[in-house]
Formats: sequence, C-alpha cells, structure tokens
Amino acid sequence: MDLPKTATASKKKTTAPASKNGSTGLRTRAAGNPAQNNGKKTPSEADIVELAKQEFQRRRRSQLEAIKKTDKKLLREMLYQMVLGRRFEEKCAEVYRMGKIGGFCHLYIGQEAIGIGSMMALEPSDMVITSYRDHVQAMVKGISPEAVMAELYGKEGGCVGGKGGSMHMFSKEHQFYGGHGIVGGQIGVGTGMAYAAKYKDSGQVTICFFGEAAVNQGIFHESLNMAQLWKLPIIYICENNQYGMGTSQERAMSTRNIAKKAEAFEMANEFVDGMDVMAVRDATLRAIERARTKGEPTLLEIRAYRYMGHSMSDPGNYRTREEIAKYQERDPIVLFKDSLKEAKVLTDKDFDAIEKQAVEATEAAVKFAEESPFPSEDQLLTDVFA
Repeated sequence: MDLPKTATASKKKTTAPASKNGSTGLRTRAAGNPAQNNGKKTPSEADIVELAKQEFQRRRRSQLEAIKKTDKKLLREMLYQMVLGRRFEEKCAEVYRMGKIGGFCHLYIGQEAIGIGSMMALEPSDMVITSYRDHVQAMVKGISPEAVMAELYGKEGGCVGGKGGSMHMFSKEHQFYGGHGIVGGQIGVGTGMAYAAKYKDSGQVTICFFGEAAVNQGIFHESLNMAQLWKLPIIYICENNQYGMGTSQERAMSTRNIAKKAEAFEMANEFVDGMDVMAVRDATLRAIERARTKGEPTLLEIRAYRYMGHSMSDPGNYRTREEIAKYQERDPIVLFKDSLKEAKVLTDKDFDAIEKQAVEATEAAVKFAEESPFPSEDQLLTDVFA
C-alpha cells in the first residue's frame, strides 16, 4: 500500500500499485465487505499516519531546500497566519460555548496548512470562494479578524453587517465570495467566476474550496467538465478532512483517490499532503501557472484531518480519541515550525513573538465584536432580495 505521490515529492518517477479501478491512490479502509478488498487486511488509522510520516521524511530534504529559497518575511507571515487561524478558532469555540455566537459554527482547526499554503500563493486580485468552514480563509484573503469575529457575533461591524454569520463571510473588496452553506453549491458559482474572468480577460485566477463530501454532488462533475471544456482559469481544491459531517469517506465513496476523478475530464490533478504547508504552496503555484499561462483548470486533493467535530454541535462520537491523537502527531503548525527551525530561518524567540501577536490579534477581535452594536431595526430588510 502506498500514498498517492505528494506535490513536493522527488521528480523521479515511481509506480504505485494500481487498484482494481486503475487508480494509484490510497484506500485507507476498504469500502464494502472484506471480499471486495481481495482478502487483504484493512490498514488502521495508525498505519495511515505512519505512511504519511514516512512519505514526508522522503521529501524532507527538498522541502527544506524550498524553504531556504523562499522569502523569510513570507515564511514568517505564513506561520503567523496559521497560528492566528488556530488561536482565532479556539477562541470561537470558547465564546460559542458562552452563547455569544449563535447558529452553526464550523471550525478549521487542523486544516490551516490548506488555506494558508494555497491562498498566500495568489495575487490580491485573484478570487476565492469556499464552503461554510470559512473564517480562516476570509482572514487570509484580507478581511480583518475584527470584521470576521463581529460577523460571527452577528454585529454591525461584521464583514456583511452581521447578517451572514459564521457560514457567509463575504468581501467584494478583497475578492472573497463566500462562505456557502449548501454542500457543493459554491462549485458551480466558482466555475462561473472563472468563466467571467476569462470572458473579461481580467487575468484573474479563481480558487474554489470544498470538502470531500461535495465530490459526490452532481455539480462537481458538471463543473469540472465545463471548466476543462472551456479552459477556465480555476483551481478546484478538495479539502479532504476525511469525514463528511459524521460519515467517513470510506463509507461514502467507492474510491479513496479523489484527485484521480479529474482524469475523467482529462484535467490536471495532484494529491497533496495537507499537513505540509509548503507542499500545498508548491502544488498551488503549479496550478496557478497553468491557469495563468494556459487558461487551464486543476483539481487538487489536499488531504488533512479536522481535529474538531463537523460543527460546534457535533460531539464526534463516530471516531475515537486515539484516532484524533494519532493524526495530531502530524500537526501542520508543529511540522512547519520544526522545518523552519531546522532550516535556520526562524528561532524559538521568533515563534514566541508570533504566538504573542496571534493571541493579541484574537483578543482585539473579540473586544471589537463585544463593543460593536447589533444592526438597527431599519436594516432588517436591507440587502434581502428573496
């Protein structure tokens, strides 16, 4: 059993054993009964994590070389955004339990390398659209932590005036177009955004984020077909955190390798280690180059693991503490800090300063949200169209 080839793996070609459906992807557990798995033992979660560790070590040298060639200020900002995202989401969980945030609240803890690694490779004019797990991506795109937290509080100082809440962050100014609550709904909209960019010859690239559960929706297949047919400058990023709400991927998909689904449309695709922010960045840069120079789309399957439940209302009884702890051995923030330290780019003193900065920014966001007023009654029907 092998992992799919990761974005920053050696360029030397290797051949992974093909599965029955011809893919070379990893099936972490067999779908269906043992007979469908040819009698082979189904790998445990511990096996999967150990394989990921081994694969990461095989490309560690190339990763360190990439870090040394990257601007130090950029690397520091990447780490800061990851730490800020973690502390911000932890604070969201805290104030949600206090009743200060209402409705649904989906946290990004464990997936920070995906949003930061991909979005910090974009130009400011490029466009982003995502699902309801959108707080961190909104901040990376330029919406202030204060405006995001105030939106979570339903306050007037929020990025959409307190009317969107957790799932509907939005900023035309920053080219951030949601925040969508319907599973897979943003995939069609993102495809339309890319079509508009091509039609206007704006030079913009669109990133469309979605979870692996959205891949089972028809809009995913229709959109990829159109994007490849019309040569649209879009990067579809599947944030595979391995659970669609409380349903594991193995119970919902006949194949484990989502990236390979793009081959049905002759679309470029890569599997990426979503716990390695540099691997995410490298894969995204390749996809951006493809979109800008050739006007072609890409599907990136970026596999990570969410440490929290699907939302704040999810107790997560469908998985064990041992499983979560095993995946936390590859925490994306810890991996990145270790690599930066080994490459002699940042020191423990730098890490302490980044932590302090992130905590202070989060506390300032909470203070702003607490002090911001609720929207006035005369704003009740403003911007409501249906």
